[in-house]
Amino acid sequence: MTTIGFIGTGIMGVPMAGHLLDGGHSVVTTTHRTPPAKELLDKGIKVATNARQVAEQSEVVIVMVPDTPQVESVLFGENSVAGGLSAGKLVIDMSSISPIETQIFAKKINDLGCDYLDAPVSGGEVGAKAASLTIMVGGTEAAFQRANPIFSLMGKNITLVGENGAGQITKVANQIVVALNIEAVAEALVFASKAGADPSKVRQALMGGLASSRILEVHGERMINRTFEPGFRIELHQKDLNLALQGAKTLGVSLPNTATAQELFNSCAANGGSGWDHSGMVRALELMANHKVAGES
Repeated sequence: MTTIGFIGTGIMGVPMAGHLLDGGHSVVTTTHRTPPAKELLDKGIKVATNARQVAEQSEVVIVMVPDTPQVESVLFGENSVAGGLSAGKLVIDMSSISPIETQIFAKKINDLGCDYLDAPVSGGEVGAKAASLTIMVGGTEAAFQRANPIFSLMGKNITLVGENGAGQITKVANQIVVALNIEAVAEALVFASKAGADPSKVRQALMGGLASSRILEVHGERMINRTFEPGFRIELHQKDLNLALQGAKTLGVSLPNTATAQELFNSCAANGGSGWDHSGMVRALELMANHKVAGES
């Protein structure tokens, strides 16, 4: 079994690291924002003082933190992963960050004689707990084959998309699709509810037709039941759509509906919703309609 460093045991990271422990691997972590969860300590996770020590003690290091600056700090800051690496180790960034910065990070790690994979995920907390995440990977075939047994403990749809950065590009595309689907479900439920139909019955009916989707199933239910605890926080989806819109500007591509979805997230954030689950986008539409899909619980 492999000794795996895992930095970033938050909402997603806790179950992901737990699956690695359940799979028989030795896992080492360190405090990033909060100490490791009790459930990980109970499973035998080891705790190092800092990221450098995590890297020193591990053959593979996984990073799962919120944004590009945090990844850069974990990899290259004071007492960082880079300082604890030796030739032949593998670094896997499973965060969702800038594709351009990812390519820079990969080169720096490669220059130390180590492999690097960008492997962002989709599926949210539900997928992390169920070990059913979609994992989008950028890097070499050899590094991917080395990591694949580890990925298979955390996810089911695992794809090597291309070279370093390709995983992050795919994740940005994923977040565009997810945001626009959330917006469509939210609009439909606000319309149906204000028109006098029972939104739960409308959702049930739509689940049997062409409009059926995972977003309608999971996030539509959240909108009706008013369960907006994350999940996946709006502020993180804002970050991802910002990457999409910045990239679109650089490429000369228009993403009009992505921009609209971002403005709806911005409205939620302006009303105290940065920490809501991204299904909470419905609240921005409810404000404009002066009507809630369902009563608050």
